[in-house]
Amino acid sequence: MPFAPGVHFLEPTIPLYVYEADEPGPSALIQAGIHGDEVAGVHALQEMLEDGLRPARGRLLVCPVMNPRAYRARQRAAVDGLDLNRMFPGDAASEDWERRLARKFMDLVEDERPDLMATLHESTKRYDPEADRPTFGQTIVYGVEPRPPIVDRTVARLNAHFTTAQERWDPHYFPVSTSSTEVIVDAVGCVGLCIETWMGFEERHRITMQKKVVELLLDDLGVRPL
Repeated sequence: MPFAPGVHFLEPTIPLYVYEADEPGPSALIQAGIHGDEVAGVHALQEMLEDGLRPARGRLLVCPVMNPRAYRARQRAAVDGLDLNRMFPGDAASEDWERRLARKFMDLVEDERPDLMATLHESTKRYDPEADRPTFGQTIVYGVEPRPPIVDRTVARLNAHFTTAQERWDPHYFPVSTSSTEVIVDAVGCVGLCIETWMGFEERHRITMQKKVVELLLDDLGVRPL
């Protein structure tokens, strides 16, 4: 059953903000901080909520800090913890906090069945299609073919806004069957995207870019037209 509008808690310290517009429409779920050392998305969502981020149509769910234990440590995973992004679909009976949280989040998405789920990430290496090992900075990552059309539209709009060579965005097909995004896409059939800013930029600029990506995705979906 979908969540009622308001603030809910997946764990005592993990707020989930649920907003519903008067006009019906699609739904979007945006989350950040699943890795604790990727802070720009966390700050972007917190700032957007403070500035009055609300849907004009449909529903909007925002989880700014998915993994507070890792975020407090500014590490990918919590001290002595597990990589939350690899714990899905989770296990409510597990001794591991990350597996229990993953199960709660899976219950959320299975109840809500959003049209779009976007996870805000960051990468230490800028995208280079010729690199021997995959790199991700400045990409919108998707894991299913054909590529969701919203990816190309959003990339084009980002590149019209951020115009230097280093700021350039690219689509990046990189399926990882064990990632939270792909597990969720397989379960509910939504569009699932990972947004990856490059940590070579100053934090303030990365926050600005993350906010712009969220704005453009919600505009494209029709949840919050610009």
